[in-house]
Amino acid sequence: MSERDMSGHSSSEQHDEERSAEEHAAAGAGTNPTDAELAEMSRDEKVRLGLAQDDVELVEYPDPWPVKGTRAERRAERAVAAWFSLAGLSALAFIGVFIFWPWRYVNPLVDERGHFLYSLYNPLIGFFLGLSILSVGIGAILYSKKFMPHETAVQQRHDGHGSSELDRQTTVAELADAGNRSTIARRSMIKRTAGFGAGAFGLGTGVLVLGGMVKNPWAETGPDSLNHTGWMQTNGEKVYLRRNTGDPHDISLVRPQDLSPGGFETVFPFRESERHNEEALLHALRRSDNPTMLIRLRPGDSPVERKGQEDFNYGDYYAYSKICTHLGCPTSLYEAQTGRLLCPCHQSQFDVANSYAKPVFGPATRALPQLPITVDEEGYFVARSDYIEPIGPAYWERNS
Repeated sequence: MSERDMSGHSSSEQHDEERSAEEHAAAGAGTNPTDAELAEMSRDEKVRLGLAQDDVELVEYPDPWPVKGTRAERRAERAVAAWFSLAGLSALAFIGVFIFWPWRYVNPLVDERGHFLYSLYNPLIGFFLGLSILSVGIGAILYSKKFMPHETAVQQRHDGHGSSELDRQTTVAELADAGNRSTIARRSMIKRTAGFGAGAFGLGTGVLVLGGMVKNPWAETGPDSLNHTGWMQTNGEKVYLRRNTGDPHDISLVRPQDLSPGGFETVFPFRESERHNEEALLHALRRSDNPTMLIRLRPGDSPVERKGQEDFNYGDYYAYSKICTHLGCPTSLYEAQTGRLLCPCHQSQFDVANSYAKPVFGPATRALPQLPITVDEEGYFVARSDYIEPIGPAYWERNS
């Protein structure tokens, strides 16, 4: 061992012995300082006094780096800073991908490269956010292992009591001393990179939470706006009720005779202008606010019509949104005998046979929106208009 190392160790051991002796002396005295004396005490004196008050004896409190400025210490500092820097860069990359990367579906038959970029969106945001979380954690753990003193302390058991002014000041002094002994105050590179990494990570998580709320629902018009669904009519074109056969190219329209009393099926919007547009056909089947339940009531069922929607049905055929007004699950179960639509997620039930799909059980509090329907001159079901109220559980400026 070098003379410098021996000197460092002997100095540290001497300091620990002196500190232990002072702690025992303070504990043995059994007296508390006055407020004036407490105000005059240094932080180190408050630390020793606080330990003595709590009957704590520091058996060992080694300095992780007794010799300052060694190459090993600098390597450890750079390693911690590197992880925090990686956390910040990853968080910024996540924000960039989340905001600017192409996220709309692209038909691979039309644009193969565009489809490839679209397919990378979810993997990239997951990778960069996960890497940022991992890097912050590794940096914090590495700093704790490399620079935080790992003391050995013994405390006598005693009854708890309320905190006095002495307790508060000595506790603050002990926390400040712990921060000082961790050497964080003089490690500006680690402080800067930790601030960068944690700040960028916090910004990224904020973007993730608020990202779905930054779009103004009133900024756009048309069927792709947040204020409408795919059932909205454009340019006076008919919107047919279409069933999903599993083949997006198979256009199967619905007639009244297709459903027997008590029958039902899920339908989606279709326009003749989309017949040969594969992307539009797929989009109509996949858009989250399009699924609609077409139900034919049994003879004898006489639901109470909702005010303002008395003519939304066609005879004993009613169409309601399939999206539960509780948390957006599909209300895909229909009991023909009771005339109720059931949501399998949280057991909400909507009465179709006796009312306008009003909730009668479970956590849902709003009725399912009703789609106005009729039959055209060719005998096919068509939508008379879009839904007149928002679909699903949440929406800006909802009246109910």
